[in-house]
Parts: sequence; C-alpha cells; structure tokens
Amino acid sequence: MESSLVELKRRLAEIDDLQRTQLLLAWDTEVWMPPAGERSRGAHLATLETIVHDRQIDDRIGELLDGLEPYASTLPRDADDACLVRAARRSWEKNRRIPTDLAAEIAGAQVESYQTWVKAREEAQFADFRPSLERVLELQRRLIECFAPYDDPYDVLLDDYEEGTKTEDVRVIFAALQPEITALVAEHAGEADQDDFLRGPFAIPPQEALSRELIERFGASWDAFRLDLTVHPFAAAVGLRDIRLTTRYDEDDLNSLFTAMHECGHGLYERGSAASLERTPLQGCSSSSLHESQSRLWENVVGRSLPFWRWLYPRVQTAFPEALADVSLERFHRAVNRPRRGFIRVDADETSYGLHVILRFELEQELLAGRLAVKDLPEAWNARFAELIGLDVPNDTLGVLQDSHWASGLFGYFPTYLLGTVLSVQIWETARAALPDVEEQIERGEFGDLHEWLRENLYALGSRFTPAETIERVVGGPIDPQPYLRYLRQKLNALSGSSV
Repeated sequence: MESSLVELKRRLAEIDDLQRTQLLLAWDTEVWMPPAGERSRGAHLATLETIVHDRQIDDRIGELLDGLEPYASTLPRDADDACLVRAARRSWEKNRRIPTDLAAEIAGAQVESYQTWVKAREEAQFADFRPSLERVLELQRRLIECFAPYDDPYDVLLDDYEEGTKTEDVRVIFAALQPEITALVAEHAGEADQDDFLRGPFAIPPQEALSRELIERFGASWDAFRLDLTVHPFAAAVGLRDIRLTTRYDEDDLNSLFTAMHECGHGLYERGSAASLERTPLQGCSSSSLHESQSRLWENVVGRSLPFWRWLYPRVQTAFPEALADVSLERFHRAVNRPRRGFIRVDADETSYGLHVILRFELEQELLAGRLAVKDLPEAWNARFAELIGLDVPNDTLGVLQDSHWASGLFGYFPTYLLGTVLSVQIWETARAALPDVEEQIERGEFGDLHEWLRENLYALGSRFTPAETIERVVGGPIDPQPYLRYLRQKLNALSGSSV
C-alpha cells in the first residue's frame, strides 16, 4: 500500500511539473515572446500537451487508484491522502474521455489564436480574428462531445472551472443579480460629478511604484513574485515560490492600481497553498470562483473602501500633484466607486462590472449551442451591450475584441468572475466578524491580519475539497447573491449622501 502511494505521488508530481512548464511557456507567450515565435511556440505547447495527456490517462494511474481506494476509505475525508486520491481519480477519469490528439490540437491552436487576437484588437478588425475563433470554437465543441450525453453543452466546460456547478445554477444566481444591478446603475450612473481628474495625465513610473507598493503591502515578496507587462493582465503560478503577475499602464487613468490589487489577490491565493500540497493536484485552487473571490476582495472590497483610501490617497496625491492636489479624499473615493456606463470590463466600476460578465455568459452559451454564428458575434455583442449597459459600441476593440479569453479557449470561465465577486463579500463579512478591527488596520495600511486569516482559512486548503465544500467551510453556506447586493446598495447610498 505504501509503495503504491509513493508511486502515485511520484507520477502526479511529474505531471504537475510538466503542467507548470506549460504554464511558464504560456506566460512567456503573452509577456515576452516576439510575435514571430507564434508557430514554434504552438508546436512546443502541443508537444508538451501530448506528453502530459498521455501521462494523465496512463492505465497505471488507474491501477494505483483502484489499489488505494480501500486505504483512502479508512481515512477522514479531510486527510491529505484521501483528498489526493479523490482529486486524482476525478482527473484521470475526466481526461480519459479526451483523445490525446484533440488535447494537443487545442493547445497548439490557442497560441495561434491569441496572437491573431492581439493584432486584430490593435486594428479593431474582428474579421481578421474570425477564422481563428471559428477554429477554437469548433475544437471546444469536439471537446464537449467527449462528455456526451450531457444536459447542457455549457455544463461540460463550466465544470473545468467550477467542479459540480451547472449552467442552470449560474442562471438562477444571475437572474437574481441582473435586474438589481441594472436598477442600481440606472439610479446612480447619471449622478452629476466633476471627475475629469481621473483622466490624468498620470506618469507611468509613479503608477508602477504605487502598484509595487500595494503588492508588497498586501503580503507578496519579490523573491517569490514578479510583475510584468502584457496586453490583457493575468496571474500565473509557475510554482509555490514563483508567482507571475502582469499588468498594463495608461497615462489616461489609474486603473493599473486596481489591476495590481486584482492580480495580487490571485497570487496571494496561490502562494498561500499549504507547502505539503506542492507538486500535487491539491496545490492551489481549482475553483475559479473562489480564485476570483480573492482578486475581487483585494481589488474592490478592500481596494475601493474609504479606510483604504484614507491610507493610500496621500501617497497618490504626492505622486500626481498636478492632477490631484486640489481633489479631496471624499471626491476621489466617490469617483472610483460610482457606477459608470463604460465599454471595458476590466476597467468597469464595481457595480456595472456584473453586467459585462452576464453579457459574455449569455453569448458563450449561444455560440456553443450553435444558435449564434461567429460571423454574427459582433452584431449580437453590440445589440446586447446596448440593452444591458445602454451604450452603442463604437468599434470592435471596445467591444467583442477586448478580452483574450475566447482566443485562449477559455469558454466557461467568464461566469466565475461574477460568482467570485458575489463570494468576495460573503468571505469579507466572515473575515470581518473574526477581525473586528480590520477596517482600522486597513486605514493604517496594515493588511497582515487579513492576509493571515485568509491564508489559514482559505488559501491553505488548496484543492482538498470541491468548490461547494470549500465555500461551506469558509462562509458556512452556498453562494448567496443577497450579501453582495446589500453591500452595493449600502455603498452607493452612502456615496450619494456624501459631500464632495
């Protein structure tokens, strides 16, 4: 029994090593690789995926799991070995449904599609991206068919990011959110305010210095983290002590500060995984909603709060005196929180953000079900965007081409952004009950206790449990949209009554 467990862990560790090598190459593709490297990089990733997939579906892993099931059944459910056997069984059974050549083709196609998207986005030409997206979509449909029969094709892809969650579960939550968010945006987005100061100019070097200070303050250290530039910011955990954050800067806004907080939240989650889980399927978090709960908690619940800006705003004023010297704290805080109707999801305010996600969730379902052709996607995007957010999209860069996810084959990921946003408030309320003076600490620029509470109660769990089980352990119940809606109402009502 012991020798079987040792062999299983060795095999799983080697798979994890290879997957993180894939992730490193994917990170390089979006950060450092010259555009002409696209073809060779696609081949590299396709080859690696072939090797990884063949190891993942090896009959020997199934034999080891069968032999270890009696041992695992005697352990407490939360024992590391019991969790490891469960996770390995799920991965093995799921991957065996997918042909190796299909997995490799998907990996290679995503590199070409991403590079095509970058160029099409720069030129606002969806037509240039359309053939690549059609290929990616066709591959996703082939992947879905590996899991037939299914109730909803979207279920298959959603399960990759949120184990056990069904499309209908998301629809129910979003149906509770969408009318409330729409009403809040309609009520507050038109409120008069003079916030031209948010358009800068803001020099890039101070933005970078402030971003790095925030990442350090939240709990990252530069011996384990790095920060680089990319077109569409993301975070990647190449290892427990190798966390790659990315960002982008623009002299016309300060969105980079919120991007730094957002990606740092992802990084802190990965860095906080228990050391005992390293090089196993349990390292890090397999739930995208839980992962997004942390990026959104640090970016919004903490990073848009008044206590936070009481600490940070003097530094920001010092960094950008020409733009902000005469702008009061209250006026600045209101400006970075009040709803606005804007085109770009990643730059959206906390309230309207959810409408951007709902739009993508709806369109993804239509595309995968074949009810919407790729050639008609821009028109469908623009029409639904006008309905949900009330703006006419002027070009594809500000519309259908703004996100990298579809180019990278990440269908099924978008709803987890809003599910995570909802969860961020539930987790915050639980943390605040455990740390009664946490807001006073934040006002002093002290984030250590909050980071430690999150590490102990969430990050260290890794992927020991299903997303639903993890959420139950942390907040005592399932995802609930009501605390989030209550949080938004209270914040917006307070901002409406504030003096500017």
